[in-house]
Amino acid sequence: MATNDVLMIKYHDEEWGVPLHDDMKIFEFLVLDAFQAGLSWKTVLHKRENFRKAFNGFDPFMIAKYDENDFQRLMSDAGIIRNKAKINGTIQNARCFLEVQKDFGTFDKYIWQFTGGKTIANHLQSMKEMPVSSSESDAMSKDLRARGFKFVGSTICYAFMQAAGMVNDHLVHCRRYQKL
Repeated sequence: MATNDVLMIKYHDEEWGVPLHDDMKIFEFLVLDAFQAGLSWKTVLHKRENFRKAFNGFDPFMIAKYDENDFQRLMSDAGIIRNKAKINGTIQNARCFLEVQKDFGTFDKYIWQFTGGKTIANHLQSMKEMPVSSSESDAMSKDLRARGFKFVGSTICYAFMQAAGMVNDHLVHCRRYQKL
């Protein structure tokens, strides 16, 4: 990872690509990846703690209960990305997330079905080979949208899969590749 941004390096070295199986953390990554749409990951990552405070620690139970007052509070919070559609999408996604948990027992059980319960290793040699979507992210996107989720296009789903360790897209010469 060619950057001197301390937060980006820490995220790469400690989180990106590590298989996630905790529903609360999975929801956090879904929220952050949705807010990334059209923006850089660096922008979102640098606002992560503000998002955490604004969205009750990414607690889907709390967010699912948000009303107009909460929406207005979020829209006036300069510490986050104030996008009406993304904020409304996060509230909608929290409600859908809870429905999936009800149907599958855990969101983890549901989401990992798209990779057969295991991490897909892509063995990438260079950034030029880095995919932006896959048949798995296409299927995930289609199913999530059918369940009412917002901001879950195939590219966003693929970014989520990378972050959540469902695919290992560290380059083969990256020290994290072998560890994951």
